[in-house]
Amino acid sequence: MSSVAREWREIPGRYNLKGTKCGNCGKIYFPGRSFCPVCRRAGIGKIEEYDVCRTGKVFTFSVVHEAPDCNNRQKPYAVAMVQTDDGVMITAQLVDVELDQIQIGMPVRAVLRKLDADGASGIIRYGYKFVPME
Repeated sequence: MSSVAREWREIPGRYNLKGTKCGNCGKIYFPGRSFCPVCRRAGIGKIEEYDVCRTGKVFTFSVVHEAPDCNNRQKPYAVAMVQTDDGVMITAQLVDVELDQIQIGMPVRAVLRKLDADGASGIIRYGYKFVPME
């Protein structure tokens, strides 16, 4: 079970694909970081908020046949590593696509979808998933 405070802190990243970019070396991070492990001290104070590109291509994928209880109604389903058009690697579920139609290199875009809920009257969590581009 998660806290309401944590839910609100994570909203910019999960709802809008907000990350960070080091103003020193240009490395992009998702989820965002407050410190650049590449530049170390040279990057201090140079981390900027960054809007990660919402389009990209399937880098690799897997079909999940056995899932946790919260995903039982969805199985089987696909999870992919998506390389966004700005080079960020994001792991996410692929939706609105037949599993046998998924291909490495397939163009996709991020959409906001319901992820799960804490019971019938609990917190509903939303986040990004990817769909094929038309």
